[in-house]
Amino acid sequence: MAVQSGRDLLIKIDLTGDGSFGTLAGLRATRLTFNADTVEVTSLDSGGWRELLAGAGVRSAAISGSGVFRDAATDARARAIFFAGDTPAFQVIVPDFGVVEGPFQITALEYAGAHDGEATYSLSLASAGPLAFTAL
Repeated sequence: MAVQSGRDLLIKIDLTGDGSFGTLAGLRATRLTFNADTVEVTSLDSGGWRELLAGAGVRSAAISGSGVFRDAATDARARAIFFAGDTPAFQVIVPDFGVVEGPFQITALEYAGAHDGEATYSLSLASAGPLAFTAL
C-alpha cells in the first residue's frame, strides 16, 4: 500500500435518511477504531495458555473527528442527530482499504474556540448495529 494523504480518510453522514451521503465538511483529523471483546474459556485443561472462544464477544467500532465549521448543512445534521439520539447510517472511507458503513450514534459533540482563532468542533461516534465493509 502506498502512502496516503490523511485528507482522503472521509466521514460521511446520511443527510436525509435515504442513503444520500455527504462528507462532514471541515474535518481536519479523523480516526476509525475497531474493537472486539473476548470471551475467555481457559480451564485447567488449557496447559497454562489462555483460551478464547472463537466468534464470541462483542465487536464495535468508534469514529472520531475534529475540525472547523465549513458546511452549515452537515454541521446542522450532526447537531440534530446528537440531540435526537438518532443512529443514522455513516460511511467511513479509508483510502486503499475500503468503506465501512452502518449505524452510529454521536456520543460526544464538542465546540471550542480561542479569542484569536477559529471556532472548532470535535465529535465521537459509537457503532449502533452491524457494519458492512466494502473493499476498494
